[in-house]
Amino acid sequence: MYVVSFAQSKPWEKKGKEGVFRFLKKVWRLYHPNDGDFSVSDENPTPEELKILHKTIRKIEDDTERFSFNTAVSAFMIAANELLDLKCNKREILEPFAILLSSYTPHIAEELWEKLRVGTDVDVRASVSISTAEFPKFEEKYVIENTFTYPISFNGKTRFMLELPIDMPNSDIEKAVLAHDSTQKWLAGNAPKKVIVVPKKIVNVVV
Repeated sequence: MYVVSFAQSKPWEKKGKEGVFRFLKKVWRLYHPNDGDFSVSDENPTPEELKILHKTIRKIEDDTERFSFNTAVSAFMIAANELLDLKCNKREILEPFAILLSSYTPHIAEELWEKLRVGTDVDVRASVSISTAEFPKFEEKYVIENTFTYPISFNGKTRFMLELPIDMPNSDIEKAVLAHDSTQKWLAGNAPKKVIVVPKKIVNVVV
């Protein structure tokens, strides 16, 4: 499922298991971050964590329906890496993530599900299989981009990146760029001849 599409053939190779094994160890670490001890938090997830989850929900749902299992596994790997980088152990993220995984890694997902249910106010469901859990619902509001990271160029050469609200007017974008410390460095005391703003694309300062 990981190496190629089901429409293609691929000879069995032992080395193909290594990448999947590393991925599963990363998944396990998401739920066992403290020296192998299971630990999840009931804190509210951050917008970035919710974005990762809902992008993954949409990708897994679409790819599974199309039998594109290799790209779905790739999406799982990306999500696991991103959540690990954020040190995310939020129940609101990891519980639906386990459900997503269950069709691909049923045994490890079942083990995680049991651990997620024990010790909560839903202990009565601890013995219920993850296979009966409702598939997570994709919510577009969590993946809508509110900002855009502009490449800031000087005479056509990109010098730094600047994140700004996606709906910021051109005049305000120009002001924000000119007020930035890095802009002053590249202007070296000179006044810009022109500032060209291409919304959601690039800002070019002509010196």
